[in-house]
Amino acid sequence: MTITVASYNIHKSVGSDGQRRPERIFSVLAELDADIVALQEVDRRFGARATTFEAEQLEHATGYRLVRHAVRPLSSGWHGNAVLVRGGIEPLQGKRITLPALEPRGALMVDLDVGAADPLRVVAAHLGLIGRFRKRQAEAILEALAADERRLPTVVMGDLNEWSARGGCLRVFSQKLCVNAPGPSFPARRPLFGLDRIITSDDVEVVRTAVHHTATAREASDHLPVTAELRLPEAAQAMSSLAKRVGSGG
Repeated sequence: MTITVASYNIHKSVGSDGQRRPERIFSVLAELDADIVALQEVDRRFGARATTFEAEQLEHATGYRLVRHAVRPLSSGWHGNAVLVRGGIEPLQGKRITLPALEPRGALMVDLDVGAADPLRVVAAHLGLIGRFRKRQAEAILEALAADERRLPTVVMGDLNEWSARGGCLRVFSQKLCVNAPGPSFPARRPLFGLDRIITSDDVEVVRTAVHHTATAREASDHLPVTAELRLPEAAQAMSSLAKRVGSGG
């Protein structure tokens, strides 16, 4: 089966005009029409870390449901990260990952029933601004994935803040996963840098990737969303991939 995933840094719902207008974010999400979306910067950064949109507003406007993992009463995300699903996709279990950093950083790991042979494991992350910490944060995510004895089809999505095309945290991720580069996504009005990435396990086939470049997206945030169409393994493929990992000690 195939599904579409997307990653989008919504910049606390503040657009290129400096105005906080979550309805523009909702319009972009409707344009994306993805099955699963990883969001970054859904909450304000300081104080109570209050959300920039309510889950009920989101669902009414777009049909997306928020997978709830916030620990602060006024937040929608975990360190600003959130996962959205739609249709018949159902969350099974999730884990909050604290990432090493000078500034507060975290990632969400959520297992989703997407109707395939196995659940899809989704990691939503927003890595830091300092290069050496980005590498350590990538290592922490890989360690969290390895700590679970189940080897599920996996996609890691987010704003990695990695300016290098292949080095830094991308090199760390590429040791275990497949790093995909949809294209330049930042800054939204004139994208030059591919800060937003979609990373997959080797049993997930990437059919295509893209940067969602529309007039609405250019105004809604300082990042453009990135998308990927993924083909998930059938049961036989999943068992074959698992057997290879076991045989290689991976």
